[in-house]
Amino acid sequence: MSRLTSKLPCIVTLAALTAATLALAQTAIPDLRGIWKGESESIVLGTGNAHHSGTAVQEPELRSVPFTLTVDKQDGRRFSGTFSSARGSSKVVAVVARSGSIYLADAEGFSHGTMLAPGRMELCYLKHSAETRIASCVELAKQP
Repeated sequence: MSRLTSKLPCIVTLAALTAATLALAQTAIPDLRGIWKGESESIVLGTGNAHHSGTAVQEPELRSVPFTLTVDKQDGRRFSGTFSSARGSSKVVAVVARSGSIYLADAEGFSHGTMLAPGRMELCYLKHSAETRIASCVELAKQP
């Protein structure tokens, strides 16, 4: 048996894994239009923002806020809509990278997220200023 013949199963397995990885990376973007809901897991120091406002805190404070993302426009991996809580709302624009990462911009800043499944996404937001620091993630589920 030649060396190539003995290594053929390994070569075939490697080729199959590579093809599967490439196919996964090029998965079609799901239809994101509709209403998505979730509750944030946030930590706030200072004055907060529109969604986490209140008395300025001098020590980090854990907070949770219910959020709704309403996606009203989508063209391929680009989408827009409104991100809101009981305290306010903001228009957003976003893109989904081929890797499944989400990059979202609103009036205050940026969020980075991930498509977890066709009906689930996670968005994480960071804010840093002289008055406040916020780190927050929310897992959103698409509503039926």
